[in-house]
Amino acid sequence: METSASFEARSAPSPYPTEGISHEGKSGTVVARELDLVPSVVSMWVKHALADRTKGKTGLTTAEREELARLRKENRILQEERDILKKAAAFFAKQSR
Repeated sequence: METSASFEARSAPSPYPTEGISHEGKSGTVVARELDLVPSVVSMWVKHALADRTKGKTGLTTAEREELARLRKENRILQEERDILKKAAAFFAKQSR
């Protein structure tokens, strides 16, 4: 049996690397085995593809997921900047007393 470390390297190559390959009628587990992937990756691809096909009615589309990731990163940076400014303001407030 393979270790989880070997699965990590192959668990998320690109959003849908099997586009154009027919896997109709096969279970996610069978497809995962054929592609040498973890079954949860295939089910995630199916979920994302369904959201894209239904224009977000069944979940976040690819564009929405990308925007969410970008906004989360921006939010994290802004929070870090705010924390630095708070510390600087407290430092200078002490200095002026």
